Amino acid sequence: MAKKTVVVESKLNEKFVIESDIRGHKVLIDQPANAGGTDTGPTPLEMVFASLAGCIGSIGRIVAMQKRIALRGMTIKVEGELDTDGLLGKPIDGRVGFEGITISVDVDADMTDAEKEAFLHEVDGRCPVSENLMNATPVSIKLA
Repeated sequence: MAKKTVVVESKLNEKFVIESDIRGHKVLIDQPANAGGTDTGPTPLEMVFASLAGCIGSIGRIVAMQKRIALRGMTIKVEGELDTDGLLGKPIDGRVGFEGITISVDVDADMTDAEKEAFLHEVDGRCPVSENLMNATPVSIKLA
């Protein structure tokens, strides 16, 4: 079994700007100006979707290489809807998170639609980000 520890250190700066250091890469997360931010980066929710799309694309490339599929590329769209009242501390009937997430993928390869469906099914089954979103993963928060 090969295990890997993933660590990201982040710091909340002025207003809503969160600076993360990811293996020496600086990533900014922010809120739009109309939500009190300075719009210097995507929101945390947009980053989750970008991570999901990135994982689907990365695993897609790995699967294609392993199966010798001539994958020219993939266009990946991730969307979801949530009730923002919950994150603002207002009472809601449902959950604070997304009601559902939909990933639409255009696979650019010489494959039938059935082959593309099977390919995407395998990619999704091997994507750790998708798996973490689909299944309850324990999250603990503690004072550092």
